[in-house]
Amino acid sequence: MIMQIVILVLAFACAAALAGAVAMFFSNKPSTDMEERLDFLTSSETGLSTTAESTSLLSYDREDQRGLADTLFENFFDVNRFLSQADLPLSASQFLAITLGCAVAAGFAWTISPLPFAFVPVAALAGGMVPFVYALITRKRRLGKFAAQLPGALELISRALRAGHSLASGFSLVGSEMAEPISTEFARCYEQQNLGIPLDEALEGMTHRVPNLDLRFFSTAVILQRQTGGDLAEILDKIGHLIRERFKIYGQIQALTGEGRLSGIVLLALPPVLFVVMHRLNADYVNVLFTDKIGQQLLGGAILLQLLGALVIKKIITIKV
Repeated sequence: MIMQIVILVLAFACAAALAGAVAMFFSNKPSTDMEERLDFLTSSETGLSTTAESTSLLSYDREDQRGLADTLFENFFDVNRFLSQADLPLSASQFLAITLGCAVAAGFAWTISPLPFAFVPVAALAGGMVPFVYALITRKRRLGKFAAQLPGALELISRALRAGHSLASGFSLVGSEMAEPISTEFARCYEQQNLGIPLDEALEGMTHRVPNLDLRFFSTAVILQRQTGGDLAEILDKIGHLIRERFKIYGQIQALTGEGRLSGIVLLALPPVLFVVMHRLNADYVNVLFTDKIGQQLLGGAILLQLLGALVIKKIITIKV
């Protein structure tokens, strides 16, 4: 029993390490030249801080309730920001506790099942990854929906400006007339400037909360227009048109790469499915991979090649627009 507990603890540690590594991979991507230039235009020239959200009067409660996990992840991965982008009302400590609970539950369920005990670490690792994968999928869907709503929001603000309303009133219209999640972000920006925070700083905070390049274009256009003047309504119309054209190109790319994506799914799913089938038909034949030294080496090589193949396929079918 003690050995089982030790295995579960080690499995959870592996799950937490893997989750942290994946999170750092998705969050710490190097900035492109375009993003660096937008940072310079919106931050350097206006003296704004990219940490505006941490000082916001309307920040989420989880940002004020810092626990041990928040402190540990602070210098590596902004868990609170990640959960905020996924619209999950959890703190880093609560998220870590849920991850631990899922890992222990999966490991315990595998232990009491008639399945081979050697797979307990794998089961615990998979269980510990479930909360992170769920948050990652939720975050991706929410940001994708925000990106799809952005052209309509820009056109609504443009029409409000042509009707004689102020830019802040346009933000209020987006917050009241459009659906989630874009309504929440623009309404929050509107409330911030109502409470005395400069509009430029409120916009910078929104771009920090929502990592969307088109939103950065919008923020940069507003900040520069407030400094130099110009027809902001026309600028917003052009940005909205640009976003819609990019969505069209992206749809064409998705259609052209559909066969490659389906082939990748089949090729990546075939070895695990075949392993499960063979284990059900003849367990002794498959267990050689775990009991024999050469079998363990072959299994490790197969897993490594599987991961390498996944990266190559993803590189082939991923085309940036």
